[in-house]
Amino acid sequence: MPALTPTQFRGEVVFLGRVPVGGGLASEPVPSLDLAFGGAVGEAHSGLTRPSCSRVAQQHPKGTEIANVRQLSVLSEEELAETAFAMRISQLAPEWVGASVVLRGLPDLTHLPPSSRLQGPDGATLVVDMENQACVLPGRVIEGIHPGTGARYKPAAQGRRGVTVWVERPGQLRLGQILRLHVPGQRPWAHLADARG
Repeated sequence: MPALTPTQFRGEVVFLGRVPVGGGLASEPVPSLDLAFGGAVGEAHSGLTRPSCSRVAQQHPKGTEIANVRQLSVLSEEELAETAFAMRISQLAPEWVGASVVLRGLPDLTHLPPSSRLQGPDGATLVVDMENQACVLPGRVIEGIHPGTGARYKPAAQGRRGVTVWVERPGQLRLGQILRLHVPGQRPWAHLADARG
């Protein structure tokens, strides 16, 4: 019995970005991304493993080598616009927040179920790990462009920061492609609220 269900929900690729190796947080716009099992080829976050960071500090001491399930950052065009509005700026460019992929038309992208798949026309498949938590780092980039607004980023981006993903099946992403959402059949865990306290 299949564990994942293809849905009618789709997102159009409207931005692709690559964070240069040795660079900062900001990504550079590109027309396509070649995906390997380690992530986007030539990208700072690629690799089958990575050192643990503050996101998993409750599980692993900082710097511990762990599997890299944060190979790419996927955001929603609509949620970026909502964040910009909350920050009182005219636009929030995807590269300022280090976006790898921005999709248009996929509702509530930041809260996609973990283990959902986003699949392209050539079969390239991204697996959703979890919501990407808003942090202060993009605010520093934004501050350099819109002085006096950088500190607004983290609160404005709460619940709108997109998801981190890893590559399940290599392929290529290109601007204008449509990615189809596939969701796991598992119901939400009944004890989630108790576990979170």
